[in-house]
Amino acid sequence: MKSKIFIITALTASVLFFAANSNAQIELKDILSGKFSAQSVGGFRSTPDGEHFTRLSSDKKAILRYSWKTQQIIDTLFNVDKTRETRLDKIDGYDISSTGFRILVWKNVEHIYRHSWKADFYDYDVRRNFLKPLSEQTGKIMIPLFSPDGRMCAFVRDNNIWLKKFDYDTELQVTTDGELTKILNGNTDWVYEEEFGTTRLMSWSADSKFLAFVKTDESQVPLYRFQDFDGSLYPSFYEYKYPKPGETNSTVCAYAYDTDTKKIKKMEVPLDADGYIPEIRFTENPEQLAVMTFNRHQNRFDMYYVNPKSAVARLILHDDNPCYVDSDWARRIIFTKENFLYVSEKSGFAHIYLYNINGIPERQVTNGNYDITDVYGIDALTKTVYYQSAEESPLRRTVYKVDAKGVKTKLSEREGSNSATFSSTFKYYVNQYSNVSTPSYITLHDDKGKQLSVLKDNSELQQKLSTAHLPKKEFFTFTNESGETLNGWLLKPADFDPNRKYPVMMTQYSGPGSQTVLDRFELGWEWCLPTYGYIVASVDGRGTGARGDTFRKCTYQKLGVLESDDQIAGARYLGSLPYIDRDRIAIWGWSFGGYNVLMSLSCGNGIFRAGIAIAPVTDWRFYDSIYTERFMRTPQENENGYNISSPVKLAANLRGRLLLIHGTADDNVHFQNSVYYTKALEDNAIQFDQQIYPAKDHSIAGGKTREHLYTRVIDFLDKNLK
Repeated sequence: MKSKIFIITALTASVLFFAANSNAQIELKDILSGKFSAQSVGGFRSTPDGEHFTRLSSDKKAILRYSWKTQQIIDTLFNVDKTRETRLDKIDGYDISSTGFRILVWKNVEHIYRHSWKADFYDYDVRRNFLKPLSEQTGKIMIPLFSPDGRMCAFVRDNNIWLKKFDYDTELQVTTDGELTKILNGNTDWVYEEEFGTTRLMSWSADSKFLAFVKTDESQVPLYRFQDFDGSLYPSFYEYKYPKPGETNSTVCAYAYDTDTKKIKKMEVPLDADGYIPEIRFTENPEQLAVMTFNRHQNRFDMYYVNPKSAVARLILHDDNPCYVDSDWARRIIFTKENFLYVSEKSGFAHIYLYNINGIPERQVTNGNYDITDVYGIDALTKTVYYQSAEESPLRRTVYKVDAKGVKTKLSEREGSNSATFSSTFKYYVNQYSNVSTPSYITLHDDKGKQLSVLKDNSELQQKLSTAHLPKKEFFTFTNESGETLNGWLLKPADFDPNRKYPVMMTQYSGPGSQTVLDRFELGWEWCLPTYGYIVASVDGRGTGARGDTFRKCTYQKLGVLESDDQIAGARYLGSLPYIDRDRIAIWGWSFGGYNVLMSLSCGNGIFRAGIAIAPVTDWRFYDSIYTERFMRTPQENENGYNISSPVKLAANLRGRLLLIHGTADDNVHFQNSVYYTKALEDNAIQFDQQIYPAKDHSIAGGKTREHLYTRVIDFLDKNLK
């Protein structure tokens, strides 16, 4: 889970449904098949000149270069059918060196955890049209990284760093102490990958003379094991290092490897023994290795510059917060030769600050009572900053630029959800837009916001939508018992009758910084429920995103308490509406959403007739250290907070029918959570329904699993709400 427990949905936001027949009914199979999916455009990789981008062909056989302005193919950079020495049938991905003279391509990807993977890598010499394996050694490779001069490539194999020198066609081993479940060099452990969203902690100096990396020692981290029900007569065990709250974490240190002397030197970075290094990155100055650090509580962030020759560090940037500093922004600092951008919440909202390269503040780029939600970059020459924000409404996203004088220009013209992909020089950008009734509408623009062309309008599907009885989000607001105004939406059946009383199924995630109530087009499995006579509703309670630091962090050290209070308040509000049957309200969620289902059923005093909890945390002591301690601190420091937010300890209070679903191979939210919760319910003589998916991970996907899962959920709702 990166920053927040990740909710797995059936489809992406671009999925549409309904045939041209206005009497058509949406069925679960229509949603899961994706046969009404909208077309999209993606895969833009801007070249340094800012006039072109590259993309992998749809058949994965070629790397194509396009013009940003015309969106037309200019040439082919790589083709599997025309290479010398080695021929491949297709490739899974590619990376181009800064010079453009070498391309890494790969295939046979083997996933390790959610984000990490290894594969067979090949080196393509563009000028010679020559393709060969990147390494002559056996074993798949991880996280390769070109040097800035394009003459070398660092990579990891079996937790050790290797270096390929293209000029001499040689490779050498940089580290030798890498060992499974003990020492990692350059790559990251499970919890760093999940919660900091990083799989590579390596960086080259601008002059290609130093390779910096983080060494991770996870030897003292407790080992987690679970049975792998893979069909064998005697199930095997899967094991990996997984630190839980208050337990031993990995220790980390930054090092620099000198490519001339072949010596490794430890960087003298001030860091607590149990502190974190979620990012290292050289600036354009080869003597400035930026090392980002956090204390274990994650409420203190420090960025140091370290000289790789002397190993001496100096503090450049400091940020702190009474609760926690958002590590996503710390990892996404943007450097130019003279400046860097950092997003801080010190004003009470997430805003962009511009510093000179030595950490001296120059100006606050954005300000106001709204949150920045993405930063696209800064033009190094003009110091114009490009970003996305929730300035218009927490429900919407808009793209802006602001110049060095503070003059702000709105670049996205349509009201709803907008996101942008810019060329490397910010001369062009692609805007992807949708709202509650408009599927993905993708356009090309120049730097002034002028639309140059429409790349995808999904007009055929839009025409179908205009004649179909499409369930459409209706937004609403209400006030909870603490006086907070909360946002929500609902879907009504196509034949809605205001004189009827409908059952309701509430969908939510509720995790820190998340949002489900947004003005965007989306289609989850729940969109079939109005066909079956249900109203579907969603509420973003306290702790969710785009409403400032106070609203987002008021759940600190008591996760699930206010979040469940607000789902209960939402159910009360919905139950007060004349067309809703207050005695037939259900709630469902996945991961953190599943956790909040259990909290809501235990604290709602029977307001929910039923609940469906999928892959839920049932006690924060069972989850990982980085995520949990960010919001709860350790159990030793916050025992009461852990107790009042534990569904296991609140099991005796559960009211309403429960369907508990989990995969036995979940390496994220362990099946242990549901096992212990099951025992708590049994100890309190509480009956419930349960669905187990053998050998399925946190996504519970593959084959016909999702169809089985959602059919099970619908059958459960029909049994308990109708």
